[in-house]
Amino acid sequence: MRLEHVRRLGAPNVYLSSRPVAIARLELGPLTERETTDHPGFAERLVETVPGLATHHCSAGRPGGLLDAMARGTFFGHVTEHLTLELSGMIGRDAYFGRTTRAGAPGRYDLILECPRDEPACSPVVERLLGLAVRTVTTLLRGGAPALRPELDEIAAEYEGTRLGVSTAALARAARERDIPVKRVGDLNLLHLGQGRHRRSVWAAMTDATSAIGMEIAADKRLAHRLLSEAGLPIPDGRLVTSVPEALEALRDLGGPVVVKPLAGHHGQGVHIELSDPPDVAAAFLAASGDNGGDVLVETYIPGNDYRVLVVGGRMVAASELTAAHVVGDGLATVAELVERVNADPARGVGHDRPLTRLQLGPSELERLARQGQGPATVPAEGQVVWLRRNANLSTGGTSRDVTDAVHPSVASLCVRAAATIGMDVCGLDLRLPDIAAPPPAERGAAGILEVNAAPGLRMHLAPYEGPKRDVAGNIIDVLYPPGTPSRVPIVSVTGTNGKTTTVRMIAHALRENDTRTGMTSTDGVYLDGRLTLRADASGPRSAEMVLGDPTVEAAVLETARGGIVRRGLGYDRADVAVVTNITRDHLGPGEMVSLEHLIEAKALVAEEIRPGGRLVLGADDPNAAGLADREGVLDGDPELTYFGLSPDGPVIARHLARGGTAYFVENGWLTEGTGDRGRVPLVPAAEVAGSFGGRAGHVIANALAACAACRALDVPAGVLARALASFDPHDLNPGRGCVYRIGDNPVVVDYAHNPAAVAAIGELIARQWGPHGVAAVTLPGDRGDELVVETAREVAAAFGRVVVYEDEDLRGRRPGEMTRLIEEGLAEGRADVRWQPAGDLKGALTYALALAGPGEPVLLLYEKIQPVGDLLQTLGAVPER
Repeated sequence: MRLEHVRRLGAPNVYLSSRPVAIARLELGPLTERETTDHPGFAERLVETVPGLATHHCSAGRPGGLLDAMARGTFFGHVTEHLTLELSGMIGRDAYFGRTTRAGAPGRYDLILECPRDEPACSPVVERLLGLAVRTVTTLLRGGAPALRPELDEIAAEYEGTRLGVSTAALARAARERDIPVKRVGDLNLLHLGQGRHRRSVWAAMTDATSAIGMEIAADKRLAHRLLSEAGLPIPDGRLVTSVPEALEALRDLGGPVVVKPLAGHHGQGVHIELSDPPDVAAAFLAASGDNGGDVLVETYIPGNDYRVLVVGGRMVAASELTAAHVVGDGLATVAELVERVNADPARGVGHDRPLTRLQLGPSELERLARQGQGPATVPAEGQVVWLRRNANLSTGGTSRDVTDAVHPSVASLCVRAAATIGMDVCGLDLRLPDIAAPPPAERGAAGILEVNAAPGLRMHLAPYEGPKRDVAGNIIDVLYPPGTPSRVPIVSVTGTNGKTTTVRMIAHALRENDTRTGMTSTDGVYLDGRLTLRADASGPRSAEMVLGDPTVEAAVLETARGGIVRRGLGYDRADVAVVTNITRDHLGPGEMVSLEHLIEAKALVAEEIRPGGRLVLGADDPNAAGLADREGVLDGDPELTYFGLSPDGPVIARHLARGGTAYFVENGWLTEGTGDRGRVPLVPAAEVAGSFGGRAGHVIANALAACAACRALDVPAGVLARALASFDPHDLNPGRGCVYRIGDNPVVVDYAHNPAAVAAIGELIARQWGPHGVAAVTLPGDRGDELVVETAREVAAAFGRVVVYEDEDLRGRRPGEMTRLIEEGLAEGRADVRWQPAGDLKGALTYALALAGPGEPVLLLYEKIQPVGDLLQTLGAVPER
């Protein structure tokens, strides 16, 4: 077997709505058409190697389903899928959905595998798991014994390094529970929450409202203590020292016992507690100052218990009592064995990615053991507590006990005042008190705030060793988004085969006319408030994310094309309004789209992903678009269904209106909004829709009706909508779509029609506007199948008796001359008397077409890229006709 490549789709996608997936192309090679039953004993050896496979349901829907499938005989792509999912679970990577599908040639399969929601797209973990699964199957088939664990441990470590930290993961979860969109930035612990103008950011427990000054103060322990002291808050007496003599002088002044710690330390590193002897203080200074000789604090030791209190948004939300790392003897095991036993708890990990940190037996722990007369090989008595650390930090193996409900009001008030004094919105305070349930003692040195922590870890509150869990991540999210505060901007997603670019541009123009700062994506670029910010084919998920991530955007209008859906997913989680204009034969050929049903399935995702109470707008005159309403899953969220079409008498609209539904259509020459028997609202005369050739361009009117439906769903007033459609000048706002230029006596119609339905529509319009005579200069995109290219060329011949054929600079994988041959084949099939002439390039094609045209005859120019067309028209002195 051979793993060819892996690509990722974000969520939602055509396989899962809430999770990303990886799609792996697998070539079975010699195992093509071979099944598990062709290799006796394979299934038994596989399950012996990976016992968890015995519980896999497979299609049976019960444990053991995979075993039954292998006993009956199943292909090895299917086996590799299940093995990869099981290996994923063995490293703690949550992924449960899998599917194996044939991918064209015999022995070629696509494995669709669920990925964790916030796993970075750049993470190599899924590729490594797939590779391990392939090698494991291959080794077993050859009679070998695969050594899984060493490589799996490496992959597990890599996964731990790329997954969100405990605090950030909790914030992402809390945001999603509140229906707030979440996007991880790369492989960082940085999250963007919300959309557009409602976007906020968090980085672990630091928010975009966290004061930079407060962060600097908290990082400088001496300055923090000074400000707290000036505010009358209890702190330990201390001295900043830079040498061993100064540290010993501080010990004499303070009287001991003392605490020695780095000025800029964190996570309890380099902290030495309750020292009274000068040699111990000297050694502690050297350890705390480190190799670079950093500044060190010597502070009075405050007896009592260690607590961490979390203040969020000016309110105490959680408190934990901390206990230093330790083991408890059983009279049989050594200290080292007890440490291993504690570390077997899956809640313990390395660093800060698990609720608890693994115990260590490093120099600090060995020193602490020696002070108790213990060592790694010592066997403590049953019930004897052996301390590994003096400082009670989770990062050094400590544990926490929730005491939130026991905090005395005066202690809570003290902590809130301290956070405000430093200027922190989210703040962790380390306290030493006799009892957090009692008022702090007034005597100097009997209680104190030891440290103020910016971006505090949340794991001790999220998953305490003892006591109830606290939703502290939710507390932080509620400060960023108080209940009732919006986190989303309105999203209109438009898909279809023809008309989606024009419809998107019409909607965005109307929203701007309604004083809404609008972000728009389309096949020619990303626009923010009407200004082009990125020139590209921007109809995919990355462009959608760009618009939704812009903090100035108040509404988003997204052209959502088939390619982006199939290759990368949607780019947003759900829309307020989804528009499907029509679904006809296009983009069919080699690759993902091989049939019209595949195309419908991809477009249906847009119709499915709508917020509760949103609006689904379907083209009534196209059976494939209208038929989405009957497709399983499309109406599960109960969106308001709306249709648009050229006549109220069409069967779909007539039936919908009879049921009390809303539809948009042309009646008495007006674009009209109709709702059941409650009457009609005329919106704008069809003849006044800019770019509609006085209402004669039915496809433009259809696009305008779709735009009306979307805009009215967003409460755009009828008057604003009428003004927007009347001012939608195609040369300025819809370039390359039905734009007419005058070159000499000849009108030149520039259009992007590139499939049979679109060519038929523009051909009908030209015949209606100028008569049944004209010349067409055409090219067609090379990434369509041969049959579709020929069919489109037949429609060209049906509308035009004279045709000039040229090839675009981008052949899209075709050989030179290949597209010309296919177009000529279609022209010959479409009309017996058609005459055609090949031309070398765009300039030659248009020049020759103009030469063929008689006085006043129209010329249709079909193109692939609009920029070269604009440059050529300017060179030829073309004048826009408005």
